[in-house]
Amino acid sequence: MPAPRSSARGGVKASKVPQVSWRDPRPAPVVLVSGPEEVCAERAIAGIRDYLRAEDPALEVSDVRADDYAPGTLLTLTSPSLFGEPRLVRVSGVEKCTDAFIQEAVSYLENPQEGATVILRHTSASVRGKKLLDALRGGKGDGIEIACPTVKRDSDRVDFAAGEFSSARRRIAPNALRALVSAFADDLTELASACQQLIRDVDGDITEETVTKYYGGRVEVSAFVVADTAIAGRYGDALVALRHALDSGADPVPMVAAFAMKLRTMAKVAGHREPSRSLAQRLGMKDWQIDRARRDLSGWNERSLGLAIQATARADAEVKGAARDPIFALERMVTVIATRTPFGE
Repeated sequence: MPAPRSSARGGVKASKVPQVSWRDPRPAPVVLVSGPEEVCAERAIAGIRDYLRAEDPALEVSDVRADDYAPGTLLTLTSPSLFGEPRLVRVSGVEKCTDAFIQEAVSYLENPQEGATVILRHTSASVRGKKLLDALRGGKGDGIEIACPTVKRDSDRVDFAAGEFSSARRRIAPNALRALVSAFADDLTELASACQQLIRDVDGDITEETVTKYYGGRVEVSAFVVADTAIAGRYGDALVALRHALDSGADPVPMVAAFAMKLRTMAKVAGHREPSRSLAQRLGMKDWQIDRARRDLSGWNERSLGLAIQATARADAEVKGAARDPIFALERMVTVIATRTPFGE
């Protein structure tokens, strides 16, 4: 997942300094790690530390809180020691920094210390420290920026998880990847931990059966598992999966959203015979999403797909307040999709 360029949102100017991916961090005299996604930020900061330590095991690592800053600390920690060891200074809480820190950090950008790497961690939760950020992003201090934006969309979570396995040179089946992301859709930290556990514990390629073995309890109740089962025409299994999901506290609204997303993808892909890669590029999708949609479309036709989309649209309105019984709305939607017939026929 490449680091996007910073925007002017919140009054922060677009960055002119090099943008570096958090998956492939590298040191610089000053490194700004920006954005709210802590998992990515921690990986980036740890990566820089490991890079520097591999170059020189004598690396001196210091931590500073910008919101509780003692004047003179930055210069003291970055100044060369008696034996000239490299220095890494990790500064947290820059979004809450004191005036003293802003003043000294801006001054430091004018003359970074040789052999020192300063990491500034700013969550972008506020525009506090704007003067410092503008100076760094304007090119002072020979710095770089590592952006760690919030991972919100399902496609971003899929890209995140896929990147975990790709970085480890491990293969995971597309359906296994989808099941894993669905199981940890609400917590990126847990998703990252699950990916790393599978990478550590499992030999060979990771399959859907592997994911089910490790995280079956979570996978079983995910909205996408319910949708996959219904779309596959397994009516009884779909109702059982729906009941398990609801008993586990699943919210009807995102449940319908999972169905809608899969059906939209199927509708986009239906009728196209061009190669997956070219179609994916044209539709702004991934190759595996095209392949999965084509498998899902087995046994479907224009009429049944239209019925499913209509049933999902109706359920979406009903679970958002248009009907008194959202559970019945879900069951009716699952029935139409799994049987591919109008409700009651």
